[in-house]
Amino acid sequence: MMIRCAIVDDEFLARQYLSDYVSKIPFLELVGDFNSPLKVIDLIKCGQIDLLFLDIEMPDITGLDFLRTLDKQPLVIFTTAYKEYALEGYELNVSDYLLKPFSFERFLKAINKVSEALEGQPNKLTEEQAAPMLYDDYLTIRADRKHYKINYEDLIYIEGQKAYVTFHTTNKKITALASLKDLEEKLPAKQFIRIHKSFIVSIKHIDALDGNLIEINKNQLPVGKSYRLAVEKVFGIG
Repeated sequence: MMIRCAIVDDEFLARQYLSDYVSKIPFLELVGDFNSPLKVIDLIKCGQIDLLFLDIEMPDITGLDFLRTLDKQPLVIFTTAYKEYALEGYELNVSDYLLKPFSFERFLKAINKVSEALEGQPNKLTEEQAAPMLYDDYLTIRADRKHYKINYEDLIYIEGQKAYVTFHTTNKKITALASLKDLEEKLPAKQFIRIHKSFIVSIKHIDALDGNLIEINKNQLPVGKSYRLAVEKVFGIG
């Protein structure tokens, strides 16, 4: 079941990063993002919105007051920087209350709660379901409602970002729900090396070691103390 959602927030950057979070969940369909609650009224009245991500403090009307005007409201997740509204928000029967800035893990927890409410049973996206599949010469990942195939020879480095990672390849960047630790254990050890708690790099693409920095594809990445010896062995100096 697809969950149709809309974002209402007067801050562009807030709408942008929330849209990015939404794009990572296969069963979420973003109908639109809006800078005012007044612009989403027609969609709600027509029943085209299942879930509303709603900011509270906005110029035209607050999210709280907006909800009070609706005869029939979709499920609502408040996204706000003001924790003092939490109690009032729950009195309006909202599904969850996300305090900015919130992590992807916290966002995913709220979405799973909404999914259960809509379907009467879980439709959860777990880390196991979204985990990359690794093969001899490539891996596959699920992101942005697509399945991507990444050849090892094209993979430059992987950047860990809490519950998800970004795969930096020769021609694109893909962010997906994954564990850097699992990738470290499963990727071919002769081709990839962990250099930091946040980075795994392709040995093939390393250009140089400059002090505590790895130079790779015009980027400089830090080398963690606990990974230093393994990195030095790549250069025959360990």
